[in-house]
Amino acid sequence: MPERALLPARAAAAGPQFALPNESASLSAESSPAKAAAPPAEGTFNKKIPPAAAETPAASVRPAARFLPPLPHAGVQRARDASSPRGFVAIPALTLLIAAFGALMVYSASFYTAQAQYGDQFYFLKKQLLGLALGAAAMFAAGFFPYRRLRRCKWPALLLSLALLAAVFVPGLGVENYGATRWLGLGPVTVQPSEIAKYGFILFAAAHIAKKPAALRTFKGMLPVLAAGGGVCLLVILEPNMSVTVVIGAVMLAMLFLGGAKGSRLAALLIPAALALPLLILLEPYRLQRLRAFLDPWSAPQGEGYQLIQSLYALGNGGWLGVGLFNSVQKYRYLPFAESDFILAVIGEEFGFVGLLLLLAAFGALVWLGVRTAARSRDLFGFLLAAGITACFAIQTAVNALVVGGAIPPTGLPLPLVSAGNTSLVFTMAAMGVLWNISRGGASVPRVARRG
Repeated sequence: MPERALLPARAAAAGPQFALPNESASLSAESSPAKAAAPPAEGTFNKKIPPAAAETPAASVRPAARFLPPLPHAGVQRARDASSPRGFVAIPALTLLIAAFGALMVYSASFYTAQAQYGDQFYFLKKQLLGLALGAAAMFAAGFFPYRRLRRCKWPALLLSLALLAAVFVPGLGVENYGATRWLGLGPVTVQPSEIAKYGFILFAAAHIAKKPAALRTFKGMLPVLAAGGGVCLLVILEPNMSVTVVIGAVMLAMLFLGGAKGSRLAALLIPAALALPLLILLEPYRLQRLRAFLDPWSAPQGEGYQLIQSLYALGNGGWLGVGLFNSVQKYRYLPFAESDFILAVIGEEFGFVGLLLLLAAFGALVWLGVRTAARSRDLFGFLLAAGITACFAIQTAVNALVVGGAIPPTGLPLPLVSAGNTSLVFTMAAMGVLWNISRGGASVPRVARRG
C-alpha cells in the first residue's frame, strides 16, 4: 500500500485535531478519472495539493496540545510496534545502585547505635534490606504495568492518601516520636503515610489535569487540584511535618504550571503561602528555635544547634576523599539520626567531598532521565506523571542536601533511596518503576517481532 494511503486512516485515528480535508479527494481521483473531473462540493477545500505537500508524511501534522509529540512516520511506527521497547534502562539500574549503596551506608551509620539500643548491630540493615527487596519488586511490577491504566485510580489514590493521613490522629493507630505523630503502627510494622500521600497526590493531579487541560486557564478549573493538594498539606502540617508539606506544595505548583496554568495566577497563590510561612514558624516554638539555631548554631551548641554543628563536623572531617568506609566518628552517637535524615553527613565523612559529588551526580542523572522521559512522553498524562515524580524526587533530594550542609534550617526529611525508612524506600522505588514504564511508552510486556 502506498504511503499516502496510510494518511487518512492515521489522521482519523489521531482525533479531531488532525485534518487532511483534501486527501480523500486526491485518492478518489487516482482511482476514478471520471470522478476526478467533477468539481468539488460547495464548502470543501478546492485548492490543488502541491506535489511536495502530497508526499509529506504525517509527522508534519502536529496535535493541538502543546505537550504531545508529532506522529512518527508510518514505517517508523511499525518498527516501534514490532520491537521490544526498553525505555531508559538506566532508571531502574541507577535506582537499584543508589538503593544498594544506601543499605550499605545505613549499616555503616547505624551499627553502633543498633548494637547499643537493640543488641543487634544488623537491626537497621535487616529492615533496610527488606525494604530494598519489596521496593525492587514494586519497581519492576510498576515498570511492566501500563501506566495509562493508573488514570482510573486517581480518586482511590487521593482518598486513600487522605484516609491514611487522618488515621495517624486516631488513638491506638498513630505513633508519636519526638513530639510528632507521623507514623501508623500496624502491629510490628510502622508506616509513614506522608510518603504515600506525595505520590497519591501526584497521580490525582496528573490524571485530573490531563482530562481537561484547558480548564487550568481559569481559577475555577484549578480548584480541584488546589483542594486536593491543600487537603494533603493540611493533614501533613498537623502531624506536624513542615518539610514534607513544603515538598508537596512545591510539586503542586510545578504540576499546575506544567499543565498550563497562568503564571500570574500561580504568583497570586505564592503570596498567601509566603505570608503563611512565618505564621507556621511561630505556631510551633521548636521551629523558631531551629531558625535561630540555623542563623547561629553555636549560640546553642548543646540545644537546637547541636545537630547542625555535628553535621558540619562530619563534613569537615571527611575532607576531599573521606576517612574510609565504616570509619566515621560522628556516627558514634555524636550525630543524631545519622542513619536517616543526616546520613548524607556520614557519607561525606567516610567518602569525602569527591564521594558526595559522585553520589549527587547519580541523583542528578536520575533527575535528567526523568526530565527526558517527561519530554518524550506520548500523552499529557504521562508527561505530567513523569514530571511530578521527577520534581518530587529532585526537590526532596535538594532539601535534604541543603539541610545537611547548613544552607537552610534543619528539618526532618529523608534522602530518597538512601536514608533508613521502608515506606519512603518502597514507594520511591515504585515511583521510579512508573517513570521507567512511561519511558517505555507504557508497554506492559516486551513484544517479539513477527517475521513474514
